[in-house]
Amino acid sequence: MSDFEHPPDAFDASDDGIVGGRMRRTVPLVGLTARTAGEAVVLGLRTKLTDADRADAYRAEFHIRAAERYADLLGRSKGALMKAGQLLSLPAATLAVPVEFRSVYAAALSCLRDDAPPMPPRLAREVLEHELGCRAESAFAEFDWQPLAAASIGQVHAARLHDGRSVAVKIQYPGVAEAIVADLKNTELLATFISLIAGGLSSQKLSFDIRGAARELGTRIAEELDYRLEAANQAEFAYYYRGHPFIHIPEVVLDLCTPRVLTQELVRGLSFDEALTAEQGLRDQWGEAIYRFVYGTYKRHCLFNADPHPGNYVFHEDGSVSCLDFGCVKRFRRDQVEAMDAVVSECFRNNVRGTWRACVEAGFFRSTDPVTPEEVFDFWRQDWAMLWAERPFRITPDYVAKRIERRCSPSGPSANALRYFAMDPDYTLMGRIEIGISVTIAPLRARVHWGSIAAEEFDAAAPLTAMGKREHAFRGGSGSGKRL
Repeated sequence: MSDFEHPPDAFDASDDGIVGGRMRRTVPLVGLTARTAGEAVVLGLRTKLTDADRADAYRAEFHIRAAERYADLLGRSKGALMKAGQLLSLPAATLAVPVEFRSVYAAALSCLRDDAPPMPPRLAREVLEHELGCRAESAFAEFDWQPLAAASIGQVHAARLHDGRSVAVKIQYPGVAEAIVADLKNTELLATFISLIAGGLSSQKLSFDIRGAARELGTRIAEELDYRLEAANQAEFAYYYRGHPFIHIPEVVLDLCTPRVLTQELVRGLSFDEALTAEQGLRDQWGEAIYRFVYGTYKRHCLFNADPHPGNYVFHEDGSVSCLDFGCVKRFRRDQVEAMDAVVSECFRNNVRGTWRACVEAGFFRSTDPVTPEEVFDFWRQDWAMLWAERPFRITPDYVAKRIERRCSPSGPSANALRYFAMDPDYTLMGRIEIGISVTIAPLRARVHWGSIAAEEFDAAAPLTAMGKREHAFRGGSGSGKRL
């Protein structure tokens, strides 16, 4: 038998009973959730009955132990839980974790992104040729069987087409789709997983539609399994940004895309780690480019590329950025975008009552909730301090840490507003996207007039930054964009 028919254990959907043992896979997670929640209650009592130094030691011990258990369980799951762990492995994910311990969880969960073993060349060739229905030599003039990168669902190879174009070819691991689909049929699995994050790490409970969030997360994970859908997403983004002065989307080669193979233009440039060593002026430009890409696409086209990870950007010496990986894309309705815009717009105008009304109308809070308009205003306004700044503002890791605490911690400065914040499941990944972008930009320490960008969006102001002026010209001198 070939490896394609019976892949190695690392890629075997039947390993560990993934397909046939849905109950066995839910039970350990339920146990971990209950155990962690119980320990959180005990922690709360112990910290009240001891001095500050000992209380800090108790908290550190609890979170280190919980992070290790959490990462170990997800790392052994191999299915949707592992992918969900990756999607939620940024600091923004651990909503109930005190800010001082988020790095513990980020470090424990980083292995879920970094430890994927590559397929051996023979297996990669078999998958590629089975998907394309021809020999690799027929489709490509050259093919490097040593991968450029390996991740949870697939790995990427450099190749050259017969017409001379350099391309990147993403090949999905055999068995991974079956493992994830089997998990997604278990409706309680992701709900239990999210309950661990949303409640198990804290003794305080939040207003949160766990099953709705699980359905939304499951939908996004399932979409990532079909590379044809990713190719269509990427082609749409490429259309919107073709010819853009500082944002580049690689073109896809649709004839060489299948459910498990995606072929696209190969982009060369600086990695994120290399970008961090560049001079500050370039880092400022890259930070602004990423910000304008993410929020400009949302504002104009109701789209979010929902996996804002530093590895999904390639940086260029002219200040431009190439954006990769469109497997996880979230589409919003225009009315949803307008509802969120109304909240930010009222904040931008420093209107407390207007912010409260916009939040109630959007369904984020009920008019009867025991939370004041001032608390709700601070929940949004203080979180986005960069947007209200009247001069260039540097985004730093310390600023982002405080932002995460205000937005996400049930014991932080916005605790009461957060407790009653009613998030529609459609917005499950939005908080992660927002903070994930900040987490990506913060190491660049980008100093930009972010307030002028907000004025462009919410007051139709003329752009002040050089990049804003170039983008304004690209879009024909209007905020609506050339391509709608």
